Amino acid sequence: MKSFNQLSRRDFLKLSAAGALGLALAELRFDRVFAAPPSTQGRITWSGIPLYDAPSFNAKKVRVFGRDQVIDLAGEVEGDEGNPYNKAWYKVDNGYTYSGWIQPVETKYQKTNFELSAVWQLGEITVPVSETRISPYVYAKNGYRLYYGSTHWVKAVVVTREEKSIWYEIYDTHLRVSFYVPTYNMRLIPDDELALLSPDVPDAEKNIHVDLTEQLVTAFEGETMVFSSRCSSGAKGTRTPAGDFSTYHKGPSIHMTNQGDAVNNIYDLPGVPWCSFFSGDGAAFHGTYWHNDYGRPRSHGCVNLPSEAAKFIYCWTRPKVPVDTDYLHLPGQGTRVQIVSSNS
Repeated sequence: MKSFNQLSRRDFLKLSAAGALGLALAELRFDRVFAAPPSTQGRITWSGIPLYDAPSFNAKKVRVFGRDQVIDLAGEVEGDEGNPYNKAWYKVDNGYTYSGWIQPVETKYQKTNFELSAVWQLGEITVPVSETRISPYVYAKNGYRLYYGSTHWVKAVVVTREEKSIWYEIYDTHLRVSFYVPTYNMRLIPDDELALLSPDVPDAEKNIHVDLTEQLVTAFEGETMVFSSRCSSGAKGTRTPAGDFSTYHKGPSIHMTNQGDAVNNIYDLPGVPWCSFFSGDGAAFHGTYWHNDYGRPRSHGCVNLPSEAAKFIYCWTRPKVPVDTDYLHLPGQGTRVQIVSSNS
């Protein structure tokens, strides 16, 4: 068997088409090669998540956590399979909880940047949870809650002299409303961080392969694999479409919602980061702050990725979105995306 770095695009596509990719990746210890960096904290993504006395769903429940509670992560161990591609459990206090329920986060307070690089500048939340206000005052009414890794457009820096507080005014392009977030909770993203990756590689040599059966996104430059990550594609009833596509419309911060539609399972997600759309009905690669359950289909048709993985796709693909542009739509352009399923 070849080593992982020697697995060419041709080999990869043959294995995928034959339904043998999972076995090959297991033999090559794929999950160790692309393990996520450790995190020191985790955010509970919904109420009632249990803490067990062992890394097993059959173990004794010690307690339950509340939504948005932030916990310290003491380590990671292998336990019961939560989905076919994730056996990771986090050690917490005197027990264990399944990693798919926990958003890995950090608390990284920021210094205020008083000058924006453009009329609008992109910002990223760097703490587990940050409340917004509808006006720039500590005791103003709350707006919506922001989560670690979400991205938002900063319109201005506001200093409230009466209470000596400093805020970033962020603008929601969907609601067409401004909110205010403490500057110490947000990092302004420098323009050079959004530069096109591998700019010397011809566009025709860049390809993204999505295997829905393996819940795996892989990027190639010619025959060379340059990126791979587990994903969460569309669940039953909202499956991610298979076929050939391209990333022809993109935006670094999108407020995603199906409110107003005659559907169940309403979602309302401000600041979804690093969106690379590949279909006309809104299917996209994007970062995800509401779960950590990659390997299980659970989206409404999009391809959920860890935020850093989605950022790679966003910066690596065409078209290149100008740093002060909230959304770019260029039909007929973009990087090629091939989505397959060996179960279809």
